[in-house]
Amino acid sequence: MPELDKEKADKYGADKYGMRKYVMAFLKRGPNRPSDPDKSNELQRAHLDNIGRMAEAGKLVIAGPFLDDGDIRGIYIFNVNSIEEAEELTNTDPAIICGSLVMELREWYGSAALMAVNDIHKEIAEEEI
Repeated sequence: MPELDKEKADKYGADKYGMRKYVMAFLKRGPNRPSDPDKSNELQRAHLDNIGRMAEAGKLVIAGPFLDDGDIRGIYIFNVNSIEEAEELTNTDPAIICGSLVMELREWYGSAALMAVNDIHKEIAEEEI
């Protein structure tokens, strides 16, 4: 077994198993999807800007769309202590506000190493979304 890096474990909030609690959000197709392509693009840009803001604040660990056209459009994994805190964050999303997306929030237990993903992503992306 590899030697424990206590500094990283503490930095990422790991328990003795290297795990931690997150809140996962399933972004689902909402009832008010814009039919106008310009409005849709504008809403998507605002949605992506909000994702960036939450990630920069350290509250959003992972975000991404599913690549099919199903009702579940994507996921978020939040670095928060409660579903209520995640709900406050999701309620800042323009796509949620207008009803284009709806969220289902669930507590989730996963590797604390996910906390390093955003920093690593910045090192490997040629362009910002």
